[in-house]
Amino acid sequence: MARRKQSLFEDLIEVTSKLPWWVAVVFAIAAYLWLHSVATSEATVVMQPGKMGEFAGQTLFKSLALFGQYVLPFAFLFGAAISAYGRYTRKALHEQVAVSPDRGALNDMSWQQFEALVGEAFRRKGYAVTETGGGGADGGIDLALKKEGETFLVQCKQWKATKVGVTTVRELYGVMAAEGATGGFVVTSGVFTDEARAFAVGRNIELMDGQALHTLIRGVSV
Repeated sequence: MARRKQSLFEDLIEVTSKLPWWVAVVFAIAAYLWLHSVATSEATVVMQPGKMGEFAGQTLFKSLALFGQYVLPFAFLFGAAISAYGRYTRKALHEQVAVSPDRGALNDMSWQQFEALVGEAFRRKGYAVTETGGGGADGGIDLALKKEGETFLVQCKQWKATKVGVTTVRELYGVMAAEGATGGFVVTSGVFTDEARAFAVGRNIELMDGQALHTLIRGVSV
């Protein structure tokens, strides 16, 4: 199904929601202060006929600022709320798995939760994480990681993939080459085939099965 076309307002909220919540709040305050100053400023009175266009432009900009001084900060604050809620849910998921005695908790979540959990684990390992939106139930490049100027790509395969084969690893390697990524990770709650593990050798791809992911999460639970 094709993705529904979003409005500019919805796009702004979506972009803002991917920022740290406090950054979005700062943007909201700055946007209000700037637009409010424009909306309440006096337009320059221009007597010369040739300058009337400039005066009309000032008036239009003031009108837009009068409306935007409320709409733009609201979009930023709405995005901040989504960001804060996402941070809370990722932390809760991470703690839930960290305290479980085995990796069984990985199998009780949706693929969206699984990707959020993996992203949170990498954040706690010191990576800057970007959710690419390229994943889903059918797979794809789900996360882009940045650390010390290097880029790493992550593909998540959740519980339905009991065994992840070599095709998935080959696909990731191809995207790594196209994007110029330093390395990559394939993460699953299941296991990998021997062929997949053999292909990953020497290609800077780390295959992280359910046991390895559970160990990672428990190791960065602070």
